[in-house]
Amino acid sequence: MKYELVIKNGIIVTASDMVEADIGIQNGKVQRIYRGLIGSEEIDAGGSYIIPGGVDPHVHIEMDVGDIRTTDDFESGSIAAVFGGTTTFIDFVEPMDGETLQDALTKRRAQADGRTVIDYGLHMTIVDDKPKTLAEIPEIVKEGVRSFKTYLTYPGFRLEDDQFIRVLEKITRSDGMALCHAENHAAIEYLRNKMSNNGQTAPIYHARSRPAATEIEAITRAIALAEVTGAPLYIVHVTTADGARAIKEGRARGIQVWGETCPQYLILTEKELERQEFEGAKFVCSPPLRTEIDNQGLWQALREGTLSTIGTDHCPFNYIGQKEMGRNNFTKIPGGIPGIEPRLALMHEFGVRRGLITVNQWVELCSTNPARIFGLYPRKGSLLPGADADIVIFDPAIQTTLSVGNLHECVDYTPYEGIAVTGLPMTVLQRGRVLIREREFVAPKGTGQFLRR
Repeated sequence: MKYELVIKNGIIVTASDMVEADIGIQNGKVQRIYRGLIGSEEIDAGGSYIIPGGVDPHVHIEMDVGDIRTTDDFESGSIAAVFGGTTTFIDFVEPMDGETLQDALTKRRAQADGRTVIDYGLHMTIVDDKPKTLAEIPEIVKEGVRSFKTYLTYPGFRLEDDQFIRVLEKITRSDGMALCHAENHAAIEYLRNKMSNNGQTAPIYHARSRPAATEIEAITRAIALAEVTGAPLYIVHVTTADGARAIKEGRARGIQVWGETCPQYLILTEKELERQEFEGAKFVCSPPLRTEIDNQGLWQALREGTLSTIGTDHCPFNYIGQKEMGRNNFTKIPGGIPGIEPRLALMHEFGVRRGLITVNQWVELCSTNPARIFGLYPRKGSLLPGADADIVIFDPAIQTTLSVGNLHECVDYTPYEGIAVTGLPMTVLQRGRVLIREREFVAPKGTGQFLRR
């Protein structure tokens, strides 16, 4: 049989296997994996890795925070993602005060449809337990949005424990999953006010006002409340070794709990916030960067399977004009850093090449597990016959130095400036269409699809 497209001469790497073979693609789907396949069009992988397209479960595109908005829109953010080897991301719907969940979902889809280059899904944010809000959850699940973001901190977003329990219960009864941003609100507010009153206003005090204990307590509490309600729970952006340990202990008790971490929490530390001349503001995100000991603990948690995914929490604000709003007060610095593009390269460099995770775990954490957990597998995150032909040809030997000048994120800095990596996505396909060919964007824009999960 002659296939529409064949990718030849590569090393196919999945979450479980590594084999030299060709991939035959027909009608946008993986049709066959075998040697010696023939295609009407052929792409020579030249001995590079052939992996399923990355799935980023945590991004913030066109997100409004007060009077400012994250700098990547759905076009620029998705282009940056695909340059980095990500072919699917999951963003958020954040209803405005008084807005129904359905209206917010409709509005959010209108922002993305026809503008995103890659396929996308959505999480729904729940900020209250009003009867009308809870009543809408089953209908949102029917719309293909099966995951619901909750917060234990942030004014206007946080849920008290009794509210959190009611929301967990409703999500579970609706066959959904809860996501949780877990930090102790009262402790953070106490420390923020204390430091501000003492004139401790530099960026480093952002980290010191949100110490490890505030995350560890909140993760432990969220897991306990999930245990009480029987709710499946996904903890976003875990930053501490002890937070990961709480997830491990919860799993040992039979609780359905998953944990996510991000490249910044594996590579960077809170020392970045001590940079001179306000440069530390570039690294302000919540939860904050931690210590080298936490970095090591998180790598161990990934290696042993305690943490299941690596997202980015891509939340880009410009240093000039946005981060600068907090020059005289760390509480005014918009929290969030960019990172949607370099995820695969960073995790290959710092994880695979340094022996902290295997190449199969790299694929599992960045692609397969996010697809499985969020209801996209095996369509996404796999190279099984019948899967979407979302494929990355990743050259594990090519070298580059990351810089704002060679990344495609629409933001005026990168927290990974000057970091050398070996390994880059060279060619990227979605549903059998070449989007990136030898590091050049060659596809029409706006062809991404909404994924009902």
